[in-house]
Amino acid sequence: MGKSLSRVVALFFLTIMAGGALAQEGLGRTRFILAASWQPAFCQTNQRKPECASQGGDRYDASNFALHGLWPMRKNYCGVPDAQQSADKNGGWKQLPEVTLSPETRASLDRVMPGTQSALERHEWIKHGTCSGMSADAYFADAVRLIEDLNGSAVQQLFAANIGKSLTGDAIRAAFDKSFGPGAGDRVKMSCRRSGGSRVISELTIGLSADTTDGKARDLGDLIQGAGKTSFGCNEGIVDAAGF
Repeated sequence: MGKSLSRVVALFFLTIMAGGALAQEGLGRTRFILAASWQPAFCQTNQRKPECASQGGDRYDASNFALHGLWPMRKNYCGVPDAQQSADKNGGWKQLPEVTLSPETRASLDRVMPGTQSALERHEWIKHGTCSGMSADAYFADAVRLIEDLNGSAVQQLFAANIGKSLTGDAIRAAFDKSFGPGAGDRVKMSCRRSGGSRVISELTIGLSADTTDGKARDLGDLIQGAGKTSFGCNEGIVDAAGF
């Protein structure tokens, strides 16, 4: 092989390798999902649940996102006995073991996860938290911190300012980009549900990178930026108001 041809072949392989590295760097990888519910919409079809029957316009979750869960990707029920799995899948959450938390974590969790009134935290720990690699207290403390980051952002401000009105996917993605950096909105999926004749926004699921479990208080924006992109899902819905 001549020298000129050797140089062409070497340049070709270097280009391929560099392109692959850049592609990997730009893709990111989603390892966790932060599920943030809009509780008034959830309660429209779950009115008998304790947390819904007691919901009012002055409660935290009337104008802030509620914590649904922090979910490791594609892993459930790690080391959980079959009997507990069965009880969980059948909706017997109050039959599950209580989750041991510090008083501080418990108080914070009760505020941002109204579903603790229905033992939601027991379900979330059994199904998802056991696969997180963290203790129960660290797992829920991290989840609380992340939902509070979301509720301190332009995303919450957008929702709170538009209660009773419709929001588009473009507006929500722009709010994510404003608070958490360019492209953050591409790591979010929105779910909607029918309530009467309207389509209401029920939940945002936000992709996070693996750094969630490294024991450091990572900024929500950094975790979002390290995740992979996803489709947005529902592209428009109403921000439901508390009450039925």
